[in-house]
Amino acid sequence: MSLAPTPVRSARPAPKALGKLSRKVSPVLPVVAVLALLALPVSPGGEGGAGPADALSALVVAFCVVRLARQRRRPLSPLAAVVLGLPVVGLAVAALGASSPGAAVTGLGRYLQVFVLVPAAVLLLIRGRSDFRLLAWSFVALAGWQGAVGVHQYVTGTGASYQGEEIRAVGTFGPQDVMGMATVVSFGLVCALGLALGRTPLRQRLAAAACALALLLPLALSFSRGAWIATALTCVVQLLLAGLRRALRVGAAVAAAGVILLGGFGVGTAMLQERINSITQVTDAPDQSVTDRYTLWAAAAGMWRERPLTGVGLKGFPDHRDAHASLALSSGSDTEGAGSAFRRQPLLSPHNMYLLVLAEQGLIGLLALAGSWLALLVCGLRGLLRVRAAGPGADCALVACGLLVWQLVDFLYADIGGPSTVLTAVCFGLVAWWSLAGDERERRPAHLPVLAGRPAEEAGAR
Repeated sequence: MSLAPTPVRSARPAPKALGKLSRKVSPVLPVVAVLALLALPVSPGGEGGAGPADALSALVVAFCVVRLARQRRRPLSPLAAVVLGLPVVGLAVAALGASSPGAAVTGLGRYLQVFVLVPAAVLLLIRGRSDFRLLAWSFVALAGWQGAVGVHQYVTGTGASYQGEEIRAVGTFGPQDVMGMATVVSFGLVCALGLALGRTPLRQRLAAAACALALLLPLALSFSRGAWIATALTCVVQLLLAGLRRALRVGAAVAAAGVILLGGFGVGTAMLQERINSITQVTDAPDQSVTDRYTLWAAAAGMWRERPLTGVGLKGFPDHRDAHASLALSSGSDTEGAGSAFRRQPLLSPHNMYLLVLAEQGLIGLLALAGSWLALLVCGLRGLLRVRAAGPGADCALVACGLLVWQLVDFLYADIGGPSTVLTAVCFGLVAWWSLAGDERERRPAHLPVLAGRPAEEAGAR
């Protein structure tokens, strides 16, 4: 009786098993890791505030490049390449006019990160609506964590200093990035509202609606007038895009929640009410922060008039500020609290993205950058109208359009800078996927690989 030798099995997994595993693991998990890093206390690494999340975003871009090289497919469609590459025109011209090579490299790298490279990487890593929703829920989770920290700061008096009291909710960002928590919470609220207004299962919509209502409290305690205005306008736009009946129902629910928060729980403190009333007093009796902002806006306009086409160059606003600002400008803003000592923070930007671009990049840069945003908005709204008529994906459309509307409104009161800036880049990636690739990818059969930007079946037929 002969004994046949037992075949030795290789420890290496079969290629098919590896393929199935790679298909199950979402390629957007590195992007989720970027958001997770922002849940930790971040110490700004300089005036620009770049931190670990920014470094990881660079690795996400590298990961995307390697993934594309292995798949051997065209990275972007012609439309996506034009829309996302349009800001490079103004940036290249402005970099040539920078005061020093260091300023040119630093400014160019930051703008490319926020408006070109990271958005393109996010667009290419999202495979479909499930990946999009994963990122949207990640925004909600991050907003929930930062909001919880902010509420705790307000209740315990351990927040940033506001009118002599350490009650301002700033999350883990600290008083140096006082807008960080407000931005994160606003993004999360917009994502939650979009998910709640979609056609997903009822349980998911109820959870999203509950998250949106819960995030109203930390947003109020951030004392950020710009975030309040941008969020209110964005939510109104989302509700109107979802339908008039829904807008009325959700509006009634939000009004009831506001009454409970302001009346039942005593959130409507005198400071909060004064902050709300100050929104209508920005022209009659502005405080020093508003006066500084008006002065910085006038300085940016003066720089643009000096060099209308090309601007004063990347990172040139601080160098030219004093030559164009009036004596009404203070020396800086006081920051204190939330675990940080007193610090006089210099005013190095106009706190208006459009005026910052106009001052440093001129009309060429503003038209290129704003043209890219306008193209994203038009394409996103067209996609939303398609899914409203027939087909799923309304939640993704409402989230993408809401994030873009919020960002465009907020840019009237803020600009890029600080650790939370990487969130802006991820948001533009979500918007870019929906506006430039979402509809086409969802209609493509999942089993067909992509060759030269077209399904293999189509490429073979030609």
